[in-house]
Amino acid sequence: MRILLDEQLPRQLAPYLVGHDVRTVQQESWAGFKNGALLTQAEKAGFSVFVTGDQNLEFQQNISNRRLGVVVLCATSNALEDLLPLVPAGLTAIATVQPGQLVRVEA
Repeated sequence: MRILLDEQLPRQLAPYLVGHDVRTVQQESWAGFKNGALLTQAEKAGFSVFVTGDQNLEFQQNISNRRLGVVVLCATSNALEDLLPLVPAGLTAIATVQPGQLVRVEA
């Protein structure tokens, strides 16, 4: 599955999302895009899931009409050590999220 990792998450998280083709916003040269434009670019590029730490995204964007799923990692910070405990549940969310759906992963 093609996954886009949001720019505020550490790129070192990507190898922990095993079994998936993970690219970062920076690798795609999309840094600085606003969320709506970023989601549109991700859809056009064929990403299936957008992984973010932005806990306000669901209130700022209408995800229901999107062709990709969104997984929000809700950690105490975006530091790798705070995100790693969420990885097992995050991988489950990635495997089950449907297009137009947002899943929050919390500790």
